[in-house]
Amino acid sequence: MTISTGDTLPEAELLKLGENGPEAVSVSALSKGRKLVIFAVPGAFTPTCSVAHVPSFIRTKAGFDAKGVDEIICLSVNDPFVMKAWGEATGATEAGITLLGDPQGAFTKAIGMDFDAPPAGLIGRSKRYAMAVEDGKVTVLHVEESPGTCEISGGEALLAAL
Repeated sequence: MTISTGDTLPEAELLKLGENGPEAVSVSALSKGRKLVIFAVPGAFTPTCSVAHVPSFIRTKAGFDAKGVDEIICLSVNDPFVMKAWGEATGATEAGITLLGDPQGAFTKAIGMDFDAPPAGLIGRSKRYAMAVEDGKVTVLHVEESPGTCEISGGEALLAAL
């Protein structure tokens, strides 16, 4: 089943790279009582993700802050080491965007956003989407039809929907 507006996020553990190595991040603990923006990309360091999707949320960070968003999270089916390096390379980390890995794709599969693109070497990856979440419930969800486009899932489109 694919997640939709009004649904509650499923419990899952994501990973971030902390001072002492990988650290588990509980989706329910992260979202409880908070207003989040979560956007997902097919892969760190891939072209559209690096030159369009992440930069759109860097550009709109102040606008989301003004709307009361507690945290902007970029999610990918990648390990936390890659996510840390990608956050530093794109400027997302410096801009205050949190990059989390879903290395086994458990969260991505649980919300029905997994897909394969063998010609690009992308297997078990996440569709490109952006969502607003309040206290664990999805309030806005924008899913791209093609993983190579970043239009309705970009920062500007999601900000306009809030």
